[in-house]
Amino acid sequence: MEKHTKLIGIMGGKFVFRRHPDGTVDKSKVMCVLCTKEFAYHRSISSLVYHINAKHPFVGAATTAASSYEANNKEASTREASHSKPLRQLAENMTRTTSPVSDKLTNALAKWIVTNHRPIDIVEDEGLAEVLQTASNDPSYKPPCRTTVTEKISEMYEVEKKIKSGRIEKSSDCVSITGERWSSAGDSSFLGVSVHFIDGDWNLNSFLLTVMTTETSHECADQLLTVVKDWRIENHISTISTETAADARALPYEHMPCSAHALQRSISVCMDSSEFDGVLTTCRKIVEHFNQSPARTAELNQQQAARGKPCEQLLRDEPTRWNSTLKMISRLLQNREAVRAALDQQNHSRRVMPTEAEWEELQRLELLLEPCRYVTELLGGEAHVFCSVVLPALRHLIRVMDTAHDDPAYVVKFKNAFQKELAARLADANNLWLEVATALDPRFKDLKCLPRQKREQVWARLESMLEAAGTRPADDLQPIEEELPEKRRRTVLLLGSDSDSEDDGIQFLELLRYRAEPSIDMADCPLQWWRSHSAAYEKLSALARRYLAPPATCVPSERLFGLAGLEVQKRRAALPPEHVNMLLCLSDWLKHK
Repeated sequence: MEKHTKLIGIMGGKFVFRRHPDGTVDKSKVMCVLCTKEFAYHRSISSLVYHINAKHPFVGAATTAASSYEANNKEASTREASHSKPLRQLAENMTRTTSPVSDKLTNALAKWIVTNHRPIDIVEDEGLAEVLQTASNDPSYKPPCRTTVTEKISEMYEVEKKIKSGRIEKSSDCVSITGERWSSAGDSSFLGVSVHFIDGDWNLNSFLLTVMTTETSHECADQLLTVVKDWRIENHISTISTETAADARALPYEHMPCSAHALQRSISVCMDSSEFDGVLTTCRKIVEHFNQSPARTAELNQQQAARGKPCEQLLRDEPTRWNSTLKMISRLLQNREAVRAALDQQNHSRRVMPTEAEWEELQRLELLLEPCRYVTELLGGEAHVFCSVVLPALRHLIRVMDTAHDDPAYVVKFKNAFQKELAARLADANNLWLEVATALDPRFKDLKCLPRQKREQVWARLESMLEAAGTRPADDLQPIEEELPEKRRRTVLLLGSDSDSEDDGIQFLELLRYRAEPSIDMADCPLQWWRSHSAAYEKLSALARRYLAPPATCVPSERLFGLAGLEVQKRRAALPPEHVNMLLCLSDWLKHK
């Protein structure tokens, strides 16, 4: 033992000898100045170097070489004196994380877990703790436990829910609800409910309200009522859009069937009853022939490269997804020559190669399905799609399926079946609402998607709704279902009348001025148009805010399925329903900030 006035350090001051209470220094033991851990010391620093590199990499890499030199150089004491001071200052600067900083890190962790769909127990990973210690420059920092993070997420949920509730209450008297059921990896059924509305500044708001467990589709109506009462919006709902919950039609609100589901089912029914089964079976055999053998796939890639084509794998369709069938035949048609050459080399051409007639069938089927793909992507796009798009899109698709004189019999059969199926589903839609919404969209106000005699009926209905707007609140207005009289002839002389018809004349002129406005481009936003014209069309703009709010489909709710799959998977199948609700809602709310 030796007596010293101060501690002596080694490895540039990162370790110091242990000092006893009597002031003597024990040179057989050293202590890390970064984490206060003790080590036995016998003039070998290999274990000390390992500790620094493993536990304190942010200071270990820069001094490892110097430490090795120090152990083998007689001038180590001089070098130690020159380097120990800055390293000791570095250790002194590593202050422990303060409470405000720790709270900030906890908030950031909770937000990261929610927005990136990480499991809550990730805070227990040792690797995460080391990353946070390095980032905070505090080797003693310990991440919060699962309970703390769960409580923080719950607090964030309550705060964000109040913000969203206040936005609904402040911004709009007319909101639209969409809901859809889905199943988790553990076969638990959930109902996701979203809200859509246009605020006073003509900004579209669309976000998730809740996610709740459900046993059967027959419970959805009661659960939807529970949700709207919980959010205190039962008196402000204009429409409810669902697909699998048939009992939702009995609710005291306008019901909007999902147009994307109607289109998908129409195509699926036609595909099942079409005469393309034989050629599609041939396609599947070709795909399986190549995909089941790496050697055959390599030969196909060689043929693709020789023809300047990208080396793409052939695609196999899914029986329940018609768009996957379109992708399969499109990929096969793009690589027709490469497939033929590869099969010729393998002596399989006669066995699986389609005939010329079958290639023609594939080309015709691709032409039939391509417009359906376009409309499907239009209705279910990433952005909010207004319900005013439904009639123009589906009517266009029906016209595209008109038969031509040179169509083969199997094409005529497909087109006729598709038109009949889609027309039947369109007749079951809320056409009164959709027609008014289409008229109030400045992109489609010419109503070319409707027969000529039907167009004037829609404008007459709008005129009656404007008249009723003077005696009823805007959110009480519903599409008028009874047969309307022929359009009444009016003139500007009505404005000079002293009767009650003066207001009617003003409202009629407002409608005439709107009809005279030029239609805007398809790429333009109807809400921006109404934002700049709402002062000129006070009554009409109130109707537009109500009728344009519902989305065209339930697809925004269905995107929740993929998001929920990240949360309710096998690793987290035991998540309580309230945690599923908090995580999914918070993830949706925070991404819009």
